[in-house]
Amino acid sequence: MYVVIMGCGRLGARLANLLFVEGHEVAVIDRDEDAFRRLRKDFKGEKVIGVGFDREVLEKAGIKKADAFVAVSRGDNHNIVSAIIAKNIFRVPRVVARIYDQERAKLYWKLGVPTVAPGVWASNKIRDYLFHYELKERVNFGNAEVELFEIECPPHLVGRAVADLNVPQEILVGVIVREGEAFIPTPGSRFEEGDILQVLVSSQAIPKFEEAIKG
Repeated sequence: MYVVIMGCGRLGARLANLLFVEGHEVAVIDRDEDAFRRLRKDFKGEKVIGVGFDREVLEKAGIKKADAFVAVSRGDNHNIVSAIIAKNIFRVPRVVARIYDQERAKLYWKLGVPTVAPGVWASNKIRDYLFHYELKERVNFGNAEVELFEIECPPHLVGRAVADLNVPQEILVGVIVREGEAFIPTPGSRFEEGDILQVLVSSQAIPKFEEAIKG
């Protein structure tokens, strides 16, 4: 995966280093050249000086071939403007922005730009979003008899009822996150595109669950 990150503060650098170690191609944009000192000494990705809403800067960072764009500068306005440019002009498949103002964050979710709040856990949250088409184990309970997974709603489940995925005593959709807001669904609740599902699965039913989300 080729990922462009705007902002090389603590969060941006942490995410860039994490993705680089995992073998992904990474380009980092920051207006302050000194910010790149936060990157690993062996970091071999692109380092581009400039602002992330400048088209020339984005193109220099490889936005045209990017699989994902992450805006984590210190300014909400810069983050959201660059994220919208990446999404709507360059058609980057996966775009996420850090937003401090949570009321504005809800609006941007509705506009199709997922957001994350600041926090030490944010780099892992962003990474999970970039790769949430994969099965992500979040927590296990007891002696791992039950596990909690988080996934994006697969396309073949969009429009179907939660009951179609639930299996008594084996699989239970406990929470749906939609446009940044979480709720506990009923069996009759219907999945929508972009939903993030948190699903409780018994250890013996994991193969069944994997088959169900593959379609």
